[in-house]
Amino acid sequence: MKILEGKVALVTGATRGLGKGIAIGLGEAGATIYITGRRLNNSPGDGDGVAGSLNDTKVAVEEAGGVCIPVQVDHSDDEQVRLLFERIENEQNGQLDLLVNNAYAGVQALTDAQGKPFWDNKPSLWDACNNVGLRSHYIASVYAAQMMTKRQQGLICTISSWGGMSYLFGAAYGAGKSGCDRLAADMAVELEPDNVASVAIWPGIVGTELFSRLATEVDSQETTEQKNSFFADRYNWETPLLTGRVIAKLAAEKNVINRTGRVQIVAELAKQYGIVDQEGNLPVSLRSLRFLLPIAIPALKKYPSLIPDLKLPWSLLLLTLLKSPKI
Repeated sequence: MKILEGKVALVTGATRGLGKGIAIGLGEAGATIYITGRRLNNSPGDGDGVAGSLNDTKVAVEEAGGVCIPVQVDHSDDEQVRLLFERIENEQNGQLDLLVNNAYAGVQALTDAQGKPFWDNKPSLWDACNNVGLRSHYIASVYAAQMMTKRQQGLICTISSWGGMSYLFGAAYGAGKSGCDRLAADMAVELEPDNVASVAIWPGIVGTELFSRLATEVDSQETTEQKNSFFADRYNWETPLLTGRVIAKLAAEKNVINRTGRVQIVAELAKQYGIVDQEGNLPVSLRSLRFLLPIAIPALKKYPSLIPDLKLPWSLLLLTLLKSPKI
């Protein structure tokens, strides 16, 4: 169903991974999608060795049924971001219905820093995690809000993670994701009088190209006793497309303003909406007993259907994580 036909969306950081999956999900719903990234096409000099470009995403979005407009943007450059929104405003007569803040430049730095405490890494790790990330989300939201408030409608989704609540990948990463959650919540307070919603989106464990490579490296470093982590055997992983399908349904909600200011968990929304992942399955929320018990008792991974899909209340989950901060 083309539930977003006639709607205009912007997905930042969409050359590959989660951003690409989100753009495809919006394309399935019939949206016109602007996508940003630093690479229009792959080239031999691309640094991390993982393929992906804006034109690759454009082809995938159009195959899914959407209209895709790639724009080469470096989100560390505020002027490029300003010109991006100026272009959307001119080409779409001031219409922007959805912004997905997804651009993130910290994965390679986090990979390089893996296994070392923050004081043994260069201070630039902070900027790598939070410049094109938390800061760039704020800048994009400023320009999006200027357009959306004029039309008295719109939705800003800021991609965050469970690392905003529990230790994951280090101090710089966690502080940035906590900041994303607070940014989304505080923007919601100021945007609500103009009927513009702002939410933080928490995917589960998403098997992007870069994250899969990071997981392989972490697995190779772990001892047999440590193999209970959520990296092991890719248990309950999601594809990037699931987040895209969920955001499409969220953006189509008539009263999405009722969700404003809160964290929205991809797996839980997918269950509410009756959405399945790319292979037809539905991963559970990371606060579900169906996820948590097999992490503690790996033998249970063979029998997930026998474990109830019951979600831990936030208060109990926080107490659990404070006692044992590493998921």
